[in-house]
Amino acid sequence: MPELPPRKWLSEHQFSGPMLIGLVSDTHVPEARREIFEEVYAALRGVDLILHGGDMHDVSVLDWLERRCGAPVLAACGNGDDGSSGRQIAPDDPRLSYNQLLHVDGLRIGMTHDFPDRPIMGSANVQERMERHFGGPCHVVVAGDTHVPIVKTWEGTLIVNSGSPLYPRNLQTQLGTVGFLDIRGGRVDAWIEQLH
Repeated sequence: MPELPPRKWLSEHQFSGPMLIGLVSDTHVPEARREIFEEVYAALRGVDLILHGGDMHDVSVLDWLERRCGAPVLAACGNGDDGSSGRQIAPDDPRLSYNQLLHVDGLRIGMTHDFPDRPIMGSANVQERMERHFGGPCHVVVAGDTHVPIVKTWEGTLIVNSGSPLYPRNLQTQLGTVGFLDIRGGRVDAWIEQLH
């Protein structure tokens, strides 16, 4: 198996609000589709920042999103970006690390590929997971991996998974979902949008 490139465990970023953040995950290019649906770009145009929750499989996806949506992109490295199931290993990219931590107007927003939205028997609780991924508690955790969209509070932390815009619920290639975080005055509003 090829060696993994050097990849940061955690990257930290400072932003000031208000800001609208677009959320996308599990694009699986080119497995799900060779290109991103035009509807994805249309939905994300006008955001201040895009967070990709991992499993882009081709880091060109980050370039496409930046160019077509006019916003910077940060990404979490997913299992599919590190060669699982025989996939190619994503090259090192300054926008890509295993975990991202954003500081926005007093809020801590963490992003990692795999973060559950409920207790799992024999697994770490939400506080232990946040300590491992982000070095402490977060107000919001953005995740991917499941391809299932969710906005839910677990033990006081808002968990947001935007699902997949190309391969929803791991079923078949079709228009899926994207998500949004609207941050104003130290408060967060989160929602999911079905693409049409």
